[in-house]
Amino acid sequence: MRTKLLLLTVLGILFTATISAQDTDLVAYPNFKIDGTLKNKYEYAIDSDVSRFTIRNSRIGIKGNINDFSSYRAQVELSDEGKFKVLDLSGSFTPLEGLSFTMGQTSIPLFNNYIVSPSEMMFANRAFLGKYYISTRDLGVNVKYKFNMGLVPVNLEFGLYNGNAINDPVWKKNMSTGGRVILGSMDGLRFSAKLYDYPNNDSTHFLIYGADLRYEINNFKVETEIMKRDSKTELYNDMLSYYIQSAYRVPIKSKFFDYFLPAVRWDAIDERLDEKGFDTNRLTVGLGLGFDEEKFSSIIRLDYERYFINNTMSIFDKNDQMDSDKITVELLFTF
Repeated sequence: MRTKLLLLTVLGILFTATISAQDTDLVAYPNFKIDGTLKNKYEYAIDSDVSRFTIRNSRIGIKGNINDFSSYRAQVELSDEGKFKVLDLSGSFTPLEGLSFTMGQTSIPLFNNYIVSPSEMMFANRAFLGKYYISTRDLGVNVKYKFNMGLVPVNLEFGLYNGNAINDPVWKKNMSTGGRVILGSMDGLRFSAKLYDYPNNDSTHFLIYGADLRYEINNFKVETEIMKRDSKTELYNDMLSYYIQSAYRVPIKSKFFDYFLPAVRWDAIDERLDEKGFDTNRLTVGLGLGFDEEKFSSIIRLDYERYFINNTMSIFDKNDQMDSDKITVELLFTF
């Protein structure tokens, strides 16, 4: 408890001190910048006729440079469904242009930010493959190398991790390893392929691999991804999941909003891997109203989720509402 209070106090002091500093570009070292996400939701489960309010995410972070070749990142989750979590605690070293080494608690080279990061997601709830496979972060080291192959940007990434998710520095004989290659940028056409070996313990060992493709131009974007999780032990089943999602940003002139965002997603997940199709399919339709400022942005979303269940799955056993048709209203602030 004392550690949490101390960390929150430090974050508060830094936030107050940086308000005026963020008005200009920081050139002196060391420097820092505050960022955050507040994600509030109201959910109505149609099948069981129950509803709830939740603070799904309340993240605050600090990032900055120590000098022109090293930087740091710290981020905490003040309330993830009522739980305090430390998310990022890492330092980076850039000895050459395009080459960087990051050590500490950081993201693994498997998931796209626009699928798992609350501030970048297209919908209130994550796609199945971003929620039910493994944790998005771990303790370890990550190496990135960026360069251009002709006109095509290339990003190579490799990571070595404890393989026990976040905030748990266990001793391990077999660590987790993973990597991916990304071709292209977020504007235009982008492709990536990834592989992650996760030997957690004697009863849990996954090999996860997949690929994704996205295209964005002007105000339109479409994204698709497929990911397979092979279990090397008998405790868990193999798992296969994919999604395809798209959105079109419509600029509007309003006193309160800058754009209107209709979006649609179809995703599915399967662990039987038989000829009868995926165990669970889901259609998500969303409508959003948002604004963009220089330092702040916000969006109000209305999502409808329709589940098509062929076989019951253990991942939805936590409560009856997990695979229920839902209506979700979300208010998201980012700064």
